[in-house]
Amino acid sequence: MLELVIFDADGVLFESGDSNTAYYNAIFKMLREPPLSPEEERLGVFLSANQVFEQRAGGNRERIRRMQEAGAQLDFTPFFHLLEPPFELRPFLLDIKRRHKIGLATNRSVTVPRLLEHLNLIGVFDAVACTQDKVSPKPAPDIVNLCMQRAGVTRQGTVYVGDSEIDYIAAQGAGVRFIGLGDRVKSPVVIERLHDLPAELERIAAG
Repeated sequence: MLELVIFDADGVLFESGDSNTAYYNAIFKMLREPPLSPEEERLGVFLSANQVFEQRAGGNRERIRRMQEAGAQLDFTPFFHLLEPPFELRPFLLDIKRRHKIGLATNRSVTVPRLLEHLNLIGVFDAVACTQDKVSPKPAPDIVNLCMQRAGVTRQGTVYVGDSEIDYIAAQGAGVRFIGLGDRVKSPVVIERLHDLPAELERIAAG
């Protein structure tokens, strides 16, 4: 029985490369740091902000602290307009919710409530977990486990939908099934587009 479908946010519900790059570059400009490198831009799609800062600072705790303080001063709302959902998400997710509980497990933090408001997804998810919950970011399984706990379901009845290797590793660590989305992740089950998800969920539920 398929009880819960958990979604990653960035790269699954929307493309966020341009938005995240603009956000981090604004922080680094405040600190007179160089802009993101191409590799940092790639990692910025799925790493938490603290993970991005740690990579940039090379373990220098003072630099990380300055980056965190600069980020806390920025309003992320203007960067939401650079997000690119593939279609209107609310009716798509509510249709899935007719058959399964749905959750959100993301390495995002304080931006999650405003993000859900921007995307018109307030009240849609049965459970939400993020790094603001003071759990380790993916690839640790903590966020996925917390989402399952809040939804009141078993790992056997859960599937996680993600677009990156760290999502796949987190799903494996949590002991849940995984559906990869797009060409950024390699896993036994991969769909090309979010639009293909309902058919794959039907296959899993029937299996």
